[in-house]
Amino acid sequence: MTITPKKTNSINNFILLKYLFSLLILLSFSSPLWANIGNTIKPKAEHSSQCVKIIRALERYHYLEKNLDDKMSSVILDRYLKRLDPRKQLFTLEDINSFKRYQFRLDNELKRGNLNTGFKIFNLYMARSKERLEYISLMIKTWEKELDFNKTDFMIIDNDLRQWKPNTQTLYSLWEKELKNHIISMILDDQEKSSIKDNLDRIYSNRLKRLLQTDSNDIFQVFMNTITASFDPHTQFFPPRASEDFDIHMSLSLEGIGAVLQTEYEYTKVVRLIPKGPADKSNLLMPGDKIVGVGQGKNGEIKDTMGQRIDHVVKLIRGPKNTFVRLKIIPAKKSDSTKTIQIKRDKVKLEEQSAKKSIITIDHNNKALKIGIIEIPNFYIDFNAYHKGEKDYKSTTKDVKKLLFELKEENIDGLIIDLRDNGGGSLKEASQLTGLFLKSGPTVQIKTKYRITRLYDDDPTIEYSGPLIVLINRMSASASEIFAGAIKDYNRGVIVGTRSFGKGTVQELQPLGKGKLKITSAKFYRVSGESTQNLGVVPDLKYPQIYKIEDTGESSLDGALPWDTTVRTSYNSYRKLQGIHSKIFVQYQKRSLKDPGLNYLNKRIEMISKLNSQTSISLNLNARKSRKKYYEQLELDIENDYLKAIGKDPIEKFDQDGAKTSDFKKILMNQTHLVMADFIDISSDFGFLW
Repeated sequence: MTITPKKTNSINNFILLKYLFSLLILLSFSSPLWANIGNTIKPKAEHSSQCVKIIRALERYHYLEKNLDDKMSSVILDRYLKRLDPRKQLFTLEDINSFKRYQFRLDNELKRGNLNTGFKIFNLYMARSKERLEYISLMIKTWEKELDFNKTDFMIIDNDLRQWKPNTQTLYSLWEKELKNHIISMILDDQEKSSIKDNLDRIYSNRLKRLLQTDSNDIFQVFMNTITASFDPHTQFFPPRASEDFDIHMSLSLEGIGAVLQTEYEYTKVVRLIPKGPADKSNLLMPGDKIVGVGQGKNGEIKDTMGQRIDHVVKLIRGPKNTFVRLKIIPAKKSDSTKTIQIKRDKVKLEEQSAKKSIITIDHNNKALKIGIIEIPNFYIDFNAYHKGEKDYKSTTKDVKKLLFELKEENIDGLIIDLRDNGGGSLKEASQLTGLFLKSGPTVQIKTKYRITRLYDDDPTIEYSGPLIVLINRMSASASEIFAGAIKDYNRGVIVGTRSFGKGTVQELQPLGKGKLKITSAKFYRVSGESTQNLGVVPDLKYPQIYKIEDTGESSLDGALPWDTTVRTSYNSYRKLQGIHSKIFVQYQKRSLKDPGLNYLNKRIEMISKLNSQTSISLNLNARKSRKKYYEQLELDIENDYLKAIGKDPIEKFDQDGAKTSDFKKILMNQTHLVMADFIDISSDFGFLW
């Protein structure tokens, strides 16, 4: 499809049209700007009393022991503006300057339950959003005639580089560029020209409809959660409406596809996938992807979800077993494009979540080495059976203990514990699992505002005493990091993979009026005194980073608590492994130069990094088409180079679903087999015993 340049009179007509529309908008603002959507939305009396309770609870119970003062007031205002207008396309420099008078007043207002400032700013956000949606809707009617896709133009997509526009009239160019980019994306997604106008009409009219449905409870929740997020991103207020469906908010584990979601400004972002769940098995969705539309069944209309509350998006995605849901996503690995995927809903089967073992035999230096592998998707325990005193309750530690017995019967030479994508679970199980590989001692430290407590392994029995590798990735979180950190601190094994998630905080749930407050009350620390928070666990041997670190993990969350240290506790570690680490690294580096799998991963990561490093995007249709064609060819070349290297036939066209995360994980597991073989030899040469 080609779009011909406009004639000069079309340009003049469009400028005149925009001027008249701008004039109408300016005239409509002759009344106070706060009152631009019908009646100004005001806080309720119950909101005021609830606000006071939230502030008192935060100051009293939060781990940081912060007081709401002038400094926090400034942080809250900045976060509120960023939450409402992350792309700087609604508020102007005039607005921002007018907001400055509230910079050091919010703390005093909030302590008194005065919510007027928060509601005033939100009402302006509503008025400006309505203006934007109506302006874009007007442009949609004549986009084919009036928008020029052949001129050299661009749009800044890095929000940090965007500047506040001086006044409302200068916002119109941003809104026009937004529409142009939307249309180009639709064209590149092969949408028919005849359907673009209707689809755009539907999308923007639905967004306006949702905007106009905003009520005082919505504003209160947004404002309160800006305040809680100014303490840390895991502290959150759930009003009565959300409390009724609290399980969804706590785990956001969707009945149907198995994904953990969070709101990131106007997007719904995938935080992680439930191991062995439908989304994980599909290999179509990955952490960092942003969901922008949801459709029901194989052919249902994709409904736009931009700007929707997460509970609304959750309800669209959830559904009966064996039905299909279609998700329109902005892939983490290609942030300038969209694609639609289809996932069959199902329940995560408990047996698939259990620890599993396998054995592989590899030839290494003229020896056949048996390597045992135990994959642990999460740290589970049947709490009900445990508290009832039943002896046969199911748990990670009990299952792994049994698997270790079976592997020892097979005379394995080394053991790999695979914790990739393990999002955590029971702290007790992480501690007890550690104890299977140690004589005895502390396993983790939990620090609150008032004290440090420690969990211990008091059982001197060691279930496995051979060479041990713990394999982690960016999605290994919480309890996984506690286990990996303890193994690392005790020098009990080698940690390989990529930097872990960095979730090192503990949250408690407190009833608060008619709602609930999830509040950060403690931090985890390793026995060495190092926190697992933010930094995570850094592997001894680093693998290529499959997940985009800027979009995943604790460090990607705005305002995440920092990494720090506390007192080192007393523990008896094994002999230091630095000599082994260096020799394993040398062997790995030698292989990486000629290993087809590692070269393939590194090329793909380099391509994706280059693709996502752009801070602006062209609004010239031909330039965008050329760019898309270039990266499609590059991806095809990388894929065919790999297929050729492993003895397979090349492909003519790259299937977007062809390069699966599971394939990448398999490449890294194969590499871990070789690392283990080196570890077995080197530890034997050095005379290591555990």
